[in-house]
Amino acid sequence: MSVDPVADATHRSPKYDFDRHAPDYRDRFLDVTEEMQSKCPMAWSDTHGGHWVAAGSRQVFDLARSADVSNDHDLHNKRKGYKGIAIPSMERASGVRGGILEMDDPEHHEFRGLLNPYLSPAAVERWIPFVDEVVRAVIDEKIESGKIDFVDDLANVVPAVLTLAMMGIPIEKWVIYNEPVHAAVYTPPDSPDIPRINEMHRAMGLDLLTNLFEIRENPRPGLINAIANVEVLGEKPDDMELLGILSLLIGGGFDTTTALTAHSLEWLGLNPDERTRLSEERDTLLNPATEEFLRYFTPAPGNGRTFADDYELDGTEFKEGDRLWLSWAMANRDPELFDDPNNIDLERRGNRHFSFGLGIHRCVGSNMARMVFKRMLLAVLDRMPDYTVDVEGTVHYDTIGVIQGMRHLPATFTPGPRLGDNLDDTLKKLQKICDEQRLADPITRKKDSADIGN
Repeated sequence: MSVDPVADATHRSPKYDFDRHAPDYRDRFLDVTEEMQSKCPMAWSDTHGGHWVAAGSRQVFDLARSADVSNDHDLHNKRKGYKGIAIPSMERASGVRGGILEMDDPEHHEFRGLLNPYLSPAAVERWIPFVDEVVRAVIDEKIESGKIDFVDDLANVVPAVLTLAMMGIPIEKWVIYNEPVHAAVYTPPDSPDIPRINEMHRAMGLDLLTNLFEIRENPRPGLINAIANVEVLGEKPDDMELLGILSLLIGGGFDTTTALTAHSLEWLGLNPDERTRLSEERDTLLNPATEEFLRYFTPAPGNGRTFADDYELDGTEFKEGDRLWLSWAMANRDPELFDDPNNIDLERRGNRHFSFGLGIHRCVGSNMARMVFKRMLLAVLDRMPDYTVDVEGTVHYDTIGVIQGMRHLPATFTPGPRLGDNLDDTLKKLQKICDEQRLADPITRKKDSADIGN
């Protein structure tokens, strides 16, 4: 049956020229959000091949939980070529699905069940001594100088080291993984630097596969071991499928926590009275402040979806195969759900933010992200309580279409004393502890916290 493309497009109304990759989108985010939420909380944009944009909290909530909205990235054209969560599709990911975030149930449920014992609240909490030791070491590298770049010298390092440790990859390799993971999300899709970044990603992928093969032959604790020899729905996934799952864990573990930490430290540096209040009242303020920073800065601003069936919401008709962008970031600023949404309230209660997504695909690493953020934040408040942010030297991501992050956040502070070994020696010690104490085993096998021996 032939379809008249003009007639088929009549349902694509209202229209709004939405492009989250545009160079000025970060500066225009608030204006775009307020305009869409007041005039067209659900709109069609012709950008990036054409897709719907959900900007209102109620629309995002309903669509994210709908069984008629698919996350599937259909590489083998078994399901009409659904394109997964990236709008536009990323060339470097054209042959690999983005892990469980680009699967639907029951496949998604099976894989997620394998990861949960490594990422539950109890499993994550036992890593706190390990994280504190990494944080101590990276701050020690800068504490005597009175100068630090909170991105390069802290927020890029700690999540990367922990993520590799939890996966079972030697933690000294964080330097190999760090640049391609961050560059891949802050570089616009039309940048001339994309080929170089894609090549770095290929090298990182090769190292990931090497670790997968090694662990398959000689098992060692970690998330790689959890999926190395798995059967899902009666079939063994191919190695590229497993690579997609591992790549998602790395991307989610690295850059989102880095982005949250950088933006929060920037805001606290520019609001020193609130920084002092948070430090002095941390027992009651740390948890709500963490949720508020998550809401306000929304590190991962949204995800793509595909309508798996014809659907209607508030009189707007969607057709099977239509692409959809769910904007967690815009939903987090909806005045219908949040009082005074464009200001940070460290005491905000009932903070039902969207920053970890909704429904069955809610972020599997949310417990880890919260824990690592809090440990870094507390260490800065304790050891650099008077830091001043260098506003002129601050560099935000070139595009916030994938992650709302920062490339540099330099700061100065009153110098202090070192407390222990340098970073390299600390990582060697922690690697030995990981191996001997089997820290990366699932919570079902190991319940004790890391014993750092300090």
